[in-house]
Amino acid sequence: MGDTGKGHWVEFRRDGLYQHEPDSAGHLVPWSRIMLGMNLTMGSKYPARGSNGFGGLLGGLPGPWRGRGSGYLHMTLRHPYENWIARFDRHPRSYPGAHLVFLQLLTTQVIDAGQAQLLGDPDWLGRVVARLAPQRPRGWRGMREAVTRAVEAEA
Repeated sequence: MGDTGKGHWVEFRRDGLYQHEPDSAGHLVPWSRIMLGMNLTMGSKYPARGSNGFGGLLGGLPGPWRGRGSGYLHMTLRHPYENWIARFDRHPRSYPGAHLVFLQLLTTQVIDAGQAQLLGDPDWLGRVVARLAPQRPRGWRGMREAVTRAVEAEA
């Protein structure tokens, strides 16, 4: 997740979520430590409102700001209990808003079901994403239902 050519990006591996960082060996968080879903923010680690800071909005627009800024995955870990934030640098291709919502709903639904390890299965994740990508549901309820249908279809 993010631009692998820049300094920060996040990899969904079979053994956990791996944070790549410049000048560092990175950081692996096993799937079993992640609890309470994930929240996604763009442009600001702690935006004042909603899930997008000003930089997050600019980074999705055409022009010189495209692909600038960072995104963050916020999660609570267990053993020991701590809040952890994984940063990723944006790539020039914009993230459609619906896809960002799908990502947050999917990760939260799978983690809350105690199946976080599925996020590290590239075949399973690829099939779920292929089901979600063309969909254009309206509203949060429609998006939650679309994610539920996609996950159940791949169970």
